[in-house]
Amino acid sequence: MTAAVEEAPRPRFLPHGAFHYDVKARVEAWLAQPGRSARDVPAMYAKTAIILAWFAVSWTALVFFASSWWAAGALSVSLGLAIATIGSAVMHDANHGAYSRHVWVNRVAGWALDAMGASSYIWRTKHNAAHHTWTNLDAHDDDLHVGPFARLTVEQPLRAWHRAQHLYMWGLYGFLLPKWAYFDDFVNLSTGRVGSLRLDKPSRGEWAALWAGKVTFTLWALVIPLWRHDLLSVLVCLVVASFATGVTLAVTFQLAHCVEDAGFPVVAADGRLGLDFAEHQLATTVDFAPGNPIVTFLAGGLNYQVEHHLFPKVCHLHYPALARIVEATARDHGVAYRVTPGLWAAIGSHYRMLRKMGAAAPAPHRSVQAGLVA
Repeated sequence: MTAAVEEAPRPRFLPHGAFHYDVKARVEAWLAQPGRSARDVPAMYAKTAIILAWFAVSWTALVFFASSWWAAGALSVSLGLAIATIGSAVMHDANHGAYSRHVWVNRVAGWALDAMGASSYIWRTKHNAAHHTWTNLDAHDDDLHVGPFARLTVEQPLRAWHRAQHLYMWGLYGFLLPKWAYFDDFVNLSTGRVGSLRLDKPSRGEWAALWAGKVTFTLWALVIPLWRHDLLSVLVCLVVASFATGVTLAVTFQLAHCVEDAGFPVVAADGRLGLDFAEHQLATTVDFAPGNPIVTFLAGGLNYQVEHHLFPKVCHLHYPALARIVEATARDHGVAYRVTPGLWAAIGSHYRMLRKMGAAAPAPHRSVQAGLVA
């Protein structure tokens, strides 16, 4: 993983506590049982093949065989969902090092993100270094910043149009992929920064992967389809596919951190935080729709976001089992474990959170200070 250099003062967690050591020991004991491995899980390789075949079949049928508007529409949605699942399942595990114990295998699988248009080199800093370390800390977690379009924390400025963000943001989520591929990556490259972090200079291999990904994405998304179809048809199908991708990915991440039950910790003036790292992750992260196999498949297990934040280098296929261990350990230590039972309940919670943050006098976020959840 490419290292990042901090420019903003680093918040300081409390020393690891009893919950941290106990949950780590229990999960390691579970993984150590015969026939289990944190990475290189055969079922994950099979799932990857299924997802990539889904993408290939959807794209091929859309570009070369669709002959009616309804077929093109259905295949565009299928393509968009396949892209989202490549992102949430394949590239996500790989770029965390959770796909394989071999670095080169992780890099090859992680390049799936580049082929979908976005740079894995930049994402590893944005997501692994910033979001996973400083979850829900406004000054450090770049995932909380969507420009002037939305207000997600009380620290961000309130603008007049934010009164309607609980309505219009669902549409804007649909533009996530093209914005990411053709705007965000280039802004990060030109500034050399991702939020409060500075990007290290990319290696020749990282430069090559980045530009090869942009070219590959442009070829399959625009150039080849334009060889077969008129510009308007290609653009309409691309927009439909992009909306399916963007809404799926945005909802997956927002329902875990930007909901009513998620805490937004208060950092003391001297940089101290009131919790250790593990308890911070439980305070700022919410599982949603556990036990829903469709959500779990499409979200790459990221509906078990608590487990992912505690054990990001473990294959996501293990998360349902780890959830039982984490929940029991949290209960034993008196640590709150947050979960929203259903998908629609989680969507409703994100909707209400957006509405509160866009109000003239928004209700304050639940905060974490002095080790207590308010």
